[in-house]
Amino acid sequence: MKIYVAGFQHETNTFAPSLADWAAFNRGDSFPAFIKGQAMLDSLRGVNIPIGGFMDAARREGWQLVPGSWCGAIPSSYVTRDAFERVSDSILADVRQGGFEAVYLDLHGAAVAEHVDDCEGELIGRIRAIVGPKMPIVVSLDLHANVTVKMLAEADALASYRTYPHVDMAATGELAAKLLKRRIELGRKEPLAYRRLPFLIPLNAQSTWLEPAKSRYEDILDLDKEFNACLSFCMAFPAADIAECAPMVWGYGPAADIAVDRLYRLVSEPTQWQLEIFSARDAVEHACVLAESNDKPVVIADTQDNPGAGGDSNTTGLLRALLEKGAGKRIPGKVAIGLIYDSAAAAMAHAAGLGSTITTTVGTAVPTFTGQLSDDPVQGTFKVKALSDGKVTLKGPMMTGLSIKLGQCALLEIDGVLVAVASGKKQLLDRELFRMLGVHPETMKILIVKSSNHFRADFTPIASHVLVAKAAGPMAADPADLPWTKLPATTRRNPGLVA
Repeated sequence: MKIYVAGFQHETNTFAPSLADWAAFNRGDSFPAFIKGQAMLDSLRGVNIPIGGFMDAARREGWQLVPGSWCGAIPSSYVTRDAFERVSDSILADVRQGGFEAVYLDLHGAAVAEHVDDCEGELIGRIRAIVGPKMPIVVSLDLHANVTVKMLAEADALASYRTYPHVDMAATGELAAKLLKRRIELGRKEPLAYRRLPFLIPLNAQSTWLEPAKSRYEDILDLDKEFNACLSFCMAFPAADIAECAPMVWGYGPAADIAVDRLYRLVSEPTQWQLEIFSARDAVEHACVLAESNDKPVVIADTQDNPGAGGDSNTTGLLRALLEKGAGKRIPGKVAIGLIYDSAAAAMAHAAGLGSTITTTVGTAVPTFTGQLSDDPVQGTFKVKALSDGKVTLKGPMMTGLSIKLGQCALLEIDGVLVAVASGKKQLLDRELFRMLGVHPETMKILIVKSSNHFRADFTPIASHVLVAKAAGPMAADPADLPWTKLPATTRRNPGLVA
């Protein structure tokens, strides 16, 4: 059995300031750079991403893989027309050569291009037009996929992550292989059922470390067993202004309609998806008080500048709150924030050298979804505490074994606050991203991470408390705050946030 494999990963926040051009898919900062052929298989084998898990399953089944290309770029605004067509052309050129009996695609499911609202549906459809209606096409998706009717119709089977933070990425690749095996053995597509939820779920309410998501995904496992089904529930990426941006429940199997209806009833009650969120200053003050009576650090999520959701990781609302509240003076040397994307500040620190002081600005005022700019850069005199080349291999539960390159990085100190700056953008989801600059998270009192939920997998085990803060930034914590134009009015109804 020969299977063509390829991948394309982008999560598009259509309200974010920066486009994903072709260079974004070749930088190798947050994802491996564009890679093709046998080198793709060699570099991604054993990494906790879906294609890594699919390769492991294929080896056990004795399937032979025909490698195409794989690429990913950090979440941002639209994928440029040029970038999407280059990705598509590379994959389609391979598909036209043939020599395989099935197709596996490692996709995100929430990519939007300048000219295509549904990148994954478009790509699967283009492949289907070449291989014909009978060849199996299976796809793995991120839990934040905005699953479209076209994606469901063009593919034989879709499988999504069941954890957020996404610690089961490789396992989802294995699940896709299981669906492919079922499809091959049956000789035709399995019965499919699906239902779309009529509201959006805020990202911070989606964590499977918390209720209700924790129990809802446990329900999926129970329903799969009861009905011999393979169910998925994508909570969606609630910042893509397309008509089909919404959570989706779907499944395959002889009783898929019954299983999907049961799961839909469990997830579709909207008030269960509410959450607690703080202003930047309230979060910092609360953290300072908590830190006085706890040995473990208080972790604050700077969710509205999450580079994993379209932010540029460069806003200063939380840094300003730390300085205004005197957090670094109250707990000197035990307060850290990162990663702030500022290549100029990092370069200045490297030029000045370890132990020197530099007078500069850190951070950027960026356009936000409100139409206003975020907080001004922080200007001051910083001490250079540590330097790094930004090359780091992740060791936490997410993306274990993935090596990334963030360019020149520096640890700067101002008023007792440690500021980790980088020349590349990466969501702070792994403790190694602090450790590369000599900050040992376990010994800190307050940690501010530019992330929404992915940090929980590696940071919750060491934290006394986890708070979510709402500072000005490009990614709305509450989807109801966004200026939607294409989203149906029925979907704009949002359960809201508990202040």
